[in-house]
Amino acid sequence: MHKFVDLCIVDAAKPQMDVVFSFERKEFLEKQLCYTPIPYSELFKNKNSVILISGIAGIGKTWLLRKCLLDWSNDLIWKNVELVFYLECRRINQYENVSNINDLLSVFYKDIISNINVSIHTTLFIIDGLDEFKYFNELSNPRLKCNHPIVNVLAEIQNYKHLVAGRVYAIDQYQSIYTDRSDKLTIQIMGFNENGITNYVENNVIEGNKEIVKATLKESPIAKAMASVPFYLSSMCKIISDSKEISTRSFLTMTDLYANIFLYFLQKHIIKNNEMIYQIMENGSNKTFILNICKIAYELFVVNKVIFSKEDLQTFIGDFDKNENFYGFIERIETNLGCYYQFAHLTIMEFCASVYAYNCLSVDEIIANQKLVSCLPMICGLTNKNQNSLLKFLANLNPSENTNQKSIFLYSLLDRLNKSIKDYSSDDYDFFYECFYESQSSFTDEIKLIVDKHNKQRWFDGGGWKIWINNRKTSYATSCDNYFVKYYINSKRKLKWLIVDKNILSDEEKNLLIRCSTNVCGISFHRPNNIKGKWKPKDKIKKLTIWISYYLITKKDFEEIFLPWINLCEELHLQLHDDIDFIKDICEWIRRSNIKKFRIEYRRKNIYNLDELNLNIRNNLNILDLNEKVQYYISILFIFIIILFIIY
Repeated sequence: MHKFVDLCIVDAAKPQMDVVFSFERKEFLEKQLCYTPIPYSELFKNKNSVILISGIAGIGKTWLLRKCLLDWSNDLIWKNVELVFYLECRRINQYENVSNINDLLSVFYKDIISNINVSIHTTLFIIDGLDEFKYFNELSNPRLKCNHPIVNVLAEIQNYKHLVAGRVYAIDQYQSIYTDRSDKLTIQIMGFNENGITNYVENNVIEGNKEIVKATLKESPIAKAMASVPFYLSSMCKIISDSKEISTRSFLTMTDLYANIFLYFLQKHIIKNNEMIYQIMENGSNKTFILNICKIAYELFVVNKVIFSKEDLQTFIGDFDKNENFYGFIERIETNLGCYYQFAHLTIMEFCASVYAYNCLSVDEIIANQKLVSCLPMICGLTNKNQNSLLKFLANLNPSENTNQKSIFLYSLLDRLNKSIKDYSSDDYDFFYECFYESQSSFTDEIKLIVDKHNKQRWFDGGGWKIWINNRKTSYATSCDNYFVKYYINSKRKLKWLIVDKNILSDEEKNLLIRCSTNVCGISFHRPNNIKGKWKPKDKIKKLTIWISYYLITKKDFEEIFLPWINLCEELHLQLHDDIDFIKDICEWIRRSNIKKFRIEYRRKNIYNLDELNLNIRNNLNILDLNEKVQYYISILFIFIIILFIIY
């Protein structure tokens, strides 16, 4: 009871997940920005017959299910439920010919349910690891013809009270079969909440290293973002606690984080000796071992195969049985019908696939394989030339690979990504910035050629690189933007646009805005922000758009937030709320500025010059427009009619 760590549970009635499982990390980081936690105690207040629990790998789904089992056994929840059965899909897969619920329960609970008919008792089923069910597509699409009886058994469980947990994409697809169920609760696990992270560090890190862990979580955007995932937090704490030389920069990038976890796992759970990492990697057989593991991961990852057989493994590694060390990274699960295998953690599988792709595939092969899209940032991360990073040990596993090709690997990959950017897509730009950040490259001559080529490609709108600051951006994504902009601005290049669509800016976002403003053609504000009064722009802007027609702000706020920008721009496009009462002041500000061209949208009118603006003001534009006058007179007439009616 005392080991349970607080998890962050959120409402996921409409999980938006329409991509393959490997993109869950990006979705997870974005959702961290906008969730409202639900207390664990609130989950069971309503008597829901169906509870669906989603979350990325290692986030705490099984942890939560165990908590539920423990609380039920202590009569704290589900007090009217007589029987609860916990079933893991990874084990159910081995019994595809079981044709009814009682037979399935007899396999796992034979000694418990003898002479018990579950249909006459109040029963609840817990299904864990839905995404690992071999026939998931058939289960979630009842119209598909299925020859495996076990699918019908799991479908029959839907007639009972049940709780199903799985990865986000699986639950999102599975919930479509519950369109007519009003007693359904769908939640998502976002990992440890703030208290959970603090408690874990306090209880699991030795005293001398607690401050280093806390500093790492504060300074590294990716470490901070992923600390809520139990798998990552526990790994980081162990690595820092066991390290002789501790640096808060050990988890600077996502690839750094994965490499540290991978090599720590290799050192402590596979090699199992006191050798340092550099000593382990001097051994050629260890390199071969790692490359073989990565080959298995790659081959299975690209076909989206999470669970695999011994035969599958032997197609990649002929003498698999002689390599029992594989079982550190790969779990071997024994059943009455035989054994099956899976990677100990899907994060490790994805990282290993990236390592194999970098070491053994060409840029053409990588770009051509759509399954590797989520791996591209980590593949770029492996090009990191920092000699103080452990990544160097994983970037030269294949001696047959042409060294000259590797020297241009990053440039070729970034060049391909540059060509795929759609000018209107912030996601495409963000993905490029992420890949560049992971590489930790500087603006070399080759990189400069790539970014300049982008400017020439976008001839139809003047070309140029863009930065977005909005509510969808994670702190990690903002770090990626800052990294790119730092080198771009320092190379005397001018950004095309900075688009700001956020009210409350973090310190890192404020720094990004300030840095961009020093050399940018256009800036677009879509709402007021909190940077007012603390900093003033100094450099001229060619075009400024302020689209705040949905925001009624005061003259003081407008003056503090936007006037400094107006004073520096040559062209202005301004959309205003109908009810602002300081249009005369705006007119005067524009008159005093160096603006050569402007357009003001106000009360459904477009104004293009100061004379027109003054004329509209004199015509009482700032008091009542024609529609408002009509509404006013109608109201007066209506009141007059009511008075007459009362009198007579």
